[in-house]
Amino acid sequence: MRRIGLAVVLAACLTLAPHAGKAQQAGRAYRIGYVGTPAPSAAFLAGLRDLGYVDGRNFAIDYRSSHGDVERLVDVIAELIRVPVAVIVTSGTPATLAAKRAAATVPVVMVGVGDPVEAGIVSSYVKPGGNITGMGGFGPELEAKRLSILKEVLPKLSRVAVFVNPDMGVYAAQLRAVRIAADALSLIVKEIPVRDAADLEPAFGEAVSARAQAVLVFRDPLMLRHRREVVQLAARHRVPGMFGSREIAEAGGLIFYGEDLAATFRRTASYVDKILKGAKPADLPVEQPTKFELVINLKTAKALGLTIPPPVLGRADHVIE
Repeated sequence: MRRIGLAVVLAACLTLAPHAGKAQQAGRAYRIGYVGTPAPSAAFLAGLRDLGYVDGRNFAIDYRSSHGDVERLVDVIAELIRVPVAVIVTSGTPATLAAKRAAATVPVVMVGVGDPVEAGIVSSYVKPGGNITGMGGFGPELEAKRLSILKEVLPKLSRVAVFVNPDMGVYAAQLRAVRIAADALSLIVKEIPVRDAADLEPAFGEAVSARAQAVLVFRDPLMLRHRREVVQLAARHRVPGMFGSREIAEAGGLIFYGEDLAATFRRTASYVDKILKGAKPADLPVEQPTKFELVINLKTAKALGLTIPPPVLGRADHVIE
């Protein structure tokens, strides 16, 4: 495990900014736990700064990662509870589920979770109950949009390979959404299991053998860690990809469509602020993202011999050339 250096986020603690609120006592400092991959985003830290929190003066972040080992997440959460921390921020569904098991009393703010109700993390968006709240998502609903964009880019698309980790039950709702959307678009879906990095090359080989004309890859810690290998294999097999992680498109994947995580992480900071001022997670409704991004890697499109239709290119929020 590691902590982020002082220059990044881990800091000694002094006092909160004067406008932080009556519930915060002068001279009081807070430790914030953070679990997930990647490390706390610049947007989250910027959100805290906007709310009067000064890195190195009035808060500290203890960062933990299980380095892709989902089974260790509960132990990682337990480490933070022993620090102790005032609130834990969990990035991703696996980390949030682990917090639900291990942190029954410590407030938890989630981010990057597809459908927290479907996953059993909260009772409802309006009344989450328990000790967890934060930013939900449109995980299942996004898959229909991702497939429709693929269909626009590849008008003759008829077969799509979906890479999924069968050990991650959190993707069940997304898979159901993919099947429904595929039926509506007259697409044949080939689900291919990818449990670890060793499965990546065989997965692309299976996709090609199944005559898949594109791959759909969910946002997954495994894919993020091995994104360079993912894009290299996609290029070698000349398979266009729709990815659930912007980082993969930036590394060379063809398309990313999903929530604007920078905006979502910035909003997450407001939940942390409210909880540190005394609010209870059970009383803070779960919010859904309102900003989404379409990223197209034109360099990759050219390498694949693809022409991105002008209407799709015109909707892109970011074009990589």
